[in-house]
Amino acid sequence: MPDIPADLVRLRASIDNIDAALIHLLAERFKYTQQVGLLKVREGLPPADLARESDQVARLRDLADASGLDPEFAEKFLAFLVDEVIHHHTRLRREANELARFDRAD
Repeated sequence: MPDIPADLVRLRASIDNIDAALIHLLAERFKYTQQVGLLKVREGLPPADLARESDQVARLRDLADASGLDPEFAEKFLAFLVDEVIHHHTRLRREANELARFDRAD
């Protein structure tokens, strides 16, 4: 196996550190979106909020552009996150409805 250049090893280590930070940040983000989902269930709000999503897309596209990141990529990444959050919120609503139906059956 050929020797790996020291610069490549260093760069990969930096990428690995950033990947770890991203995972920790995503876990923290999903803790908050879980709380949002529970609040939406309690308040009878829908899982999706199209106005909020639109505002977030514009805000993150601007942030991406200012940071030198492709705004299209940022929008795709946000769409992936939002889809996953809505999936979780929909599941929470379904579970709450099933629990309420079970409670009424008693």
